Amino acid sequence: MAKAQPFTFIESLPHGADLRLYPAHTLISVDIRGDFGTAGVRGFGPLISYISGSNSTAQKIAMTSPVVQAPRGGEDHTISFVLPEGMSPGDAPVPEDSRVTVHEEGPRHVAALRFSGSWNTRRAMEETAKLSDILQVQGLTPVGEPFYGRFDPPWVPGLLRHNEVLIPVAAPSH
Repeated sequence: MAKAQPFTFIESLPHGADLRLYPAHTLISVDIRGDFGTAGVRGFGPLISYISGSNSTAQKIAMTSPVVQAPRGGEDHTISFVLPEGMSPGDAPVPEDSRVTVHEEGPRHVAALRFSGSWNTRRAMEETAKLSDILQVQGLTPVGEPFYGRFDPPWVPGLLRHNEVLIPVAAPSH
């Protein structure tokens, strides 16, 4: 099983959501055109190739979870893997595939809502609306666009899959 990206739990929010603080971390990413449901599948290949050794040092890198999907409008998406804790962009080997980029994401507060089931647009949008409503009621201010985490491989039965919708928020004042 892939090691999960670390975070600090800040507080529970209604309806099973929570507020987290993610430390700075390194991502490998690829930009993909496609519908919401298939973009993650299409972006997975170049990223798995990178961590399997398709990089300047032929280094194999441990898989972490989640696979992150960030819609950028229309059919454009950025699919990312979080590199293992402690690996900075300077430590990461250069990708052989020019579509794959390595970059650092700074620390940020994120509201998260876990949901199970197969990956589909309708369900992800329902959960996004639910989390947006929770933020409004709680007085938390979104400071970025929603993104999504998928934690399980495709062979895990749908009802057992762990997915999350995540929305960056301003640091709480309390």
